[in-house]
Amino acid sequence: MIKKPWFADFNLLLVALIWGTTFVIVQKAIAFLEPYSFNTIRFSFAALILVLILFLFNSSSLIHFKNKNLWISGVILGFWLFLGYGLQTVGLLYTTSSKAGFITGLSVVLVPLFSYILLKHKLNWQVGISSLLAVAGLYLLTIHNSLTLNVGDAYVLLCAVSFALHIVFTGKFAGSFNALCLTVIQLATVSVLSFFTALFTENWREMFAAKMVLQPEVITALVITALFATALAFLAQTYFQSFTTPARVALIFAMEPVFAAITAFLMLGERLGPKALTGCFFILLGMILSEIKFNDLFIKRKQKEWDLS
Repeated sequence: MIKKPWFADFNLLLVALIWGTTFVIVQKAIAFLEPYSFNTIRFSFAALILVLILFLFNSSSLIHFKNKNLWISGVILGFWLFLGYGLQTVGLLYTTSSKAGFITGLSVVLVPLFSYILLKHKLNWQVGISSLLAVAGLYLLTIHNSLTLNVGDAYVLLCAVSFALHIVFTGKFAGSFNALCLTVIQLATVSVLSFFTALFTENWREMFAAKMVLQPEVITALVITALFATALAFLAQTYFQSFTTPARVALIFAMEPVFAAITAFLMLGERLGPKALTGCFFILLGMILSEIKFNDLFIKRKQKEWDLS
C-alpha cells in the first residue's frame, strides 16, 4: 500500500513524460508501417512482456483470470484504448506531433464531464469555463485560413474523447482488480482489435513483403513504445490510479502535450506560431483550471482567518 500520494503522482507524471516523448517516434515509424499494423505489433509485444512478468514473478495472480468481471472490465478499457491509439496514430499521418500532443491533452478537460455523466461525480462551474477555454484554444491551434479542421486534427480530437473515457473507466475498475492482470487483458484487447482492423483496412501484405517492419525507425519505435510507453506505462497507470481520482490523474496527464511539444521542438524543429501558441496556452489553462479546488482554497483561507482571530 502506498502511504504517500505524492509517490503515485510522481509515477503518473513519469507516465505522462513517456507518452509525450513518443509522438515523434511513432510519427517516424508510421511513415513505413501503417498505423493499425504498427499498433498490432506494439500492443502484442507489450502484452507478451507483461504475461512473461506474470509467469516469472507473480504466478499466484493467475487465479484472478477466473473472474469474469475482470475480463469484462479489461475488454472495456482495451476498447477505449484501441480507439484512442488507433485514431491518434492515424491522425499523426496528417498533422504535426506538437498539435497532436496538445489536442490529445484536451481529454483532460473531458474527464470531469464524463465522470459526471457516467459515474455521477460532482460537476461545478469550473468545468464549463474550462471547456470553453479548451474549445477556444483548440480553435486557435487547429484552424488556420479556413473554418475547417485538418483531417488529422479531427482524428486526434476523437482520440481525446476515447482517452478521456479510458481514464474514467480506469478510475472505476483499477481499485477492484489485480493491476497486472487487468493491464494484460486491456493490452491484448487492443492488439486483437488492431489486428482485425489492419486485416481489412491496410495493405499489410505489401508492408511485410517489403520488410518495412525491419526499418530502423520502426524497430526503435516498437521497442520503446511496446516496453516503456505501453507495458510499463499502462501497468503504472492502472496500479497508481487506484490511489487517486480520475480528476487528479487528468491534471497530471495535462503535462503530456507539453512534453510532446518540447520533444517535437528538440527532435524535429517544429515551431508553433503566435496564434497556435495562444491556443496551446488556452488549452493548458482550461486543463489546469478544471482541477483547481477553489472551494477548498476558500475554506482553508477562512480557517486561517479564524485561527488568527
